[in-house]
Amino acid sequence: MRNKPPVRRRLDPGRPGRRPEFGRRSLVGRLVALAAVWSILLLLGMGVALTLLFDHAALSRFDTDLADLANGLYAGAGVEADGAVTAPPLTDERATRAYSGKYWQIADWPGDGRLHALSRSRSLWDQVLNAPRKVMVQLKAQPGTTAYYDTTGPAQDGHEPLRAAALLAFLPGHAAPVVFMAAENRAPLNRDVRRFAWTTASALVLLGVGLVGAVVVQVMVGLTPLFAMRREVAGVRQGKAQRLAGAYPRELAPLASELNALLDHNQEVVERQRTHVGNLAHALKTPISVMLAEADRDPSPLAAVVDRQAEAMRRQVEHHLRRARAAARAQGSGERTSVAEVLDELSRTLERIFQARAVDVDWEADDGLDFLGERQDLQEIAGNLLENACKFCKARVRVNAEPAAPGRLQLTVEDDGPGLDEAQGAEVLKRGARLDESAPGSGLGLSIVDELARAYGGSLTLSRSSLGGLRVDLDLPRAEG
Repeated sequence: MRNKPPVRRRLDPGRPGRRPEFGRRSLVGRLVALAAVWSILLLLGMGVALTLLFDHAALSRFDTDLADLANGLYAGAGVEADGAVTAPPLTDERATRAYSGKYWQIADWPGDGRLHALSRSRSLWDQVLNAPRKVMVQLKAQPGTTAYYDTTGPAQDGHEPLRAAALLAFLPGHAAPVVFMAAENRAPLNRDVRRFAWTTASALVLLGVGLVGAVVVQVMVGLTPLFAMRREVAGVRQGKAQRLAGAYPRELAPLASELNALLDHNQEVVERQRTHVGNLAHALKTPISVMLAEADRDPSPLAAVVDRQAEAMRRQVEHHLRRARAAARAQGSGERTSVAEVLDELSRTLERIFQARAVDVDWEADDGLDFLGERQDLQEIAGNLLENACKFCKARVRVNAEPAAPGRLQLTVEDDGPGLDEAQGAEVLKRGARLDESAPGSGLGLSIVDELARAYGGSLTLSRSSLGGLRVDLDLPRAEG
């Protein structure tokens, strides 16, 4: 006998320990997505509000400077004896360079809808600052009040963006109302606002990424007890534990209690089924045994018929009771059985039984490979397969057990006997079918194995072995972890 080195298990998507998915139906994904959307909307609104606030503050400061210049013109303006208006001396160098972006102008408004420049900065050169009609109407309605508006300047072929301030006042000795105007290129202001908007957006994007990351960590840490519960439930399903034993928060403790109650109830139902099965077995076996005993004492033809039918009834009862017990165990048992131990025990026993024929049972199995079920059932399944192989082999039987799909194992039994064709393979799976009447037995071996495998959610497949005889492949549940 040989033991294979441990087989590496493949990752099962449903196994505990797998990282939570962030898919459409993921609770983690929903929480993170909700927090991300809310954070993005909040940061977006914050960015827009900060940019508008900065723009308003910068524009207010800009308007204040213009108002100071316009008020300075008004306060320092004088009227000559001939009625001419003179401008006060100003020290801003930008107003002395042509098209520098800083302008001022004193003009009268005789009421014909046009401004007539009385004095202006050298930066205007030969141009005139104008104001929209609604601004002039506002100035006339509220003399001495400063009005602000956007216009265009003489630079950049008349496309220079300007911010202007104007106020209308009446000067003693001058008949027409006088309009004092100050204007400045607002392109630098616009650049500052754009720069602030981009800087704020970059900072908020980084803040948003950090917030989403913090939300992911918070959700993962917050849902850790839920992930632990999932692992414990999977452990119960895989036979590692009988119930949930973890200490859970108040929100999950009732769920854990309900799950434990459900497990207890399920175990109670299984035990009740086992008791009923045992009671039924005892109730039926005694009358059948009596019938067989009485039939053996009576040599009449009727007794022979009763003997045959009673024996058939006994086989049927044993068959269905065995199937019921296996189904109950498969549904409610969390027991795990070492495959290697069972194969080692069976191979030693069968080699002794068939010692006269020098049958060699060669088996291989991973030491960590466990059957998810009771030891008695695995012994019955594997024992029937190995016994059949030993009966019909010439001298050699080969057995191999290995992990298959996640949560499944495959048990393969081969022999060097005559084997079976396809029609014979279908026939031997019928209850009581025997192709070789010379061999001892009731003909129930493979059918029992097939029934037990189906009770555990598995399957049995017959094919030709590379040794020349029959190959039986059996799919069974595997205990993981």
